[in-house]
Amino acid sequence: MYQPSEMANFMNVMYAYNLQLKEQITAGQQPVSMPLDLMTLYAAEMSNGHSRTTTWNSFVNVFIESQQMIADTLSDINLKERYNNAINNCLACHKTECTGPIPKIKKLLIH
Repeated sequence: MYQPSEMANFMNVMYAYNLQLKEQITAGQQPVSMPLDLMTLYAAEMSNGHSRTTTWNSFVNVFIESQQMIADTLSDINLKERYNNAINNCLACHKTECTGPIPKIKKLLIH
């Protein structure tokens, strides 16, 4: 039976959280906190055959920063743009590291 890795489980949690953010933002609400411990990305066990490469590490640092920017109420950047930047960072990483979830991640974008 399939047992998802810690990383896969955390990615599913991040997906659910970003789906919730999308709903809040499209309803005109401003998220004000980041309840997820994004540092988990540095420690979670990866799926079989995957490891933290230099490329992965560069993507994860940018992703964490962009994800935290969503709740930055002092930012001059439009909230929808900040959110889509974070999701586009997910897509950029997944284009090189793990392509399977790309169609699902694309559904998170706000058009």
